[in-house]
Amino acid sequence: MPQFEYQVRTGTGKQIKGKLTAQDKSIAMEELRKRGLTVFSLIERKSSILSKDIYIGNPVKMIHFIIYCRQFATLIRAGVTLVDATRILAEQTESKPLMKALQGVYSSLLKGIAFSQAVQEHSKIFPALFVSMIRAGEESGDLEGTLERLAIFFEKQHNTREKVKSALMYPLTVGLLAIAAVVYLLWAIVPQFVTMFESMDAELPAITKLVLSLSKSIQGQWYFWVLGVIALLLSYQLYKRTDKGAYALDYLKLKMPVFGKLNQKSSIAQFARTFSSLYASSVPVLQSLAIVEDVAGNKVVGNTIRKAADSLRQGKPLSDPLKRAWVFPPLVTQMIAIGEETGSLDQMLAKVADFYEMDVENTVDRLKSLLEPLLIVFLAGVVGIIVAAIMLPMFSLYGNL
Repeated sequence: MPQFEYQVRTGTGKQIKGKLTAQDKSIAMEELRKRGLTVFSLIERKSSILSKDIYIGNPVKMIHFIIYCRQFATLIRAGVTLVDATRILAEQTESKPLMKALQGVYSSLLKGIAFSQAVQEHSKIFPALFVSMIRAGEESGDLEGTLERLAIFFEKQHNTREKVKSALMYPLTVGLLAIAAVVYLLWAIVPQFVTMFESMDAELPAITKLVLSLSKSIQGQWYFWVLGVIALLLSYQLYKRTDKGAYALDYLKLKMPVFGKLNQKSSIAQFARTFSSLYASSVPVLQSLAIVEDVAGNKVVGNTIRKAADSLRQGKPLSDPLKRAWVFPPLVTQMIAIGEETGSLDQMLAKVADFYEMDVENTVDRLKSLLEPLLIVFLAGVVGIIVAAIMLPMFSLYGNL
């Protein structure tokens, strides 16, 4: 979308310069005049590689998107028009990518384009779940309620993800500290004892020989170690991008000791919360399942959801294929079956989501209390092995003296 540089004067006579994104110059001029500004100059910026914004990963932080949904719902509830609410939120959001997207949405709304269609044009900013629920809200006339449900959904999803991240980050941090400590000892400390060990007319313990060999390798051939680590990381990323690799890694996440159950509970909570929100917003079930499959966060769970959608197309209950999948515990499938029979599927899914979100939170708290002493012992043990490898020959030498 074109970007324009402008020079304007405010109602108080102050001259200011700035930038504005709009679909064309006339819309940019209309936007500035609506703000009560007198336009002196409005020039379109020529796009170039250097002037383009480059974003890696998700361009909008979840917290910024949550704030946007909350504020949007509040403005609509207060009677502010959809166009004005979009303009206001574009001006005050702290996220630059979201600001540019909202400016584009605002320009589309001025042309009479529906809000759901306008946000769909910015698929990198607004996820499919958001677009589908907004479209359903427009059709039902309950856009305000839809925005409230979206805000609640993204808040709960964000909280669950942050809990899982916090549980995973602690052992990862300790592991990196252990690696850093080992590399430092092998690089800087162990070599100081090499000359002394060589002068000793005695057979060194196997552990000492191993540590000395590693130290010599890291000092003399460090570039091979660096290249090896880089090659390993690149191989992991390439494997992860393949369908087979992504499925295998996600399967491993669900089966790994301790953290497997946590990842499974997190995926179930995300599935239930997403499906419940879409169903409550009157999004068609098959369309909801297609969206849930994409946002499940795990290929194993996603494949199970796809089988459930295929079963539903054949006129079979949704709960049948889920009962045969080991990923979904009996509690989940029974609640879904009850929801199908009673016509309260969204309520049953919401209860499942509440239960597993609370379970994830409690599991994370327990893991932190259990892992902290274990990881400290692990770190001490790793460093202790290297220290013991150095000290054992010295004790032997002192004993001979």
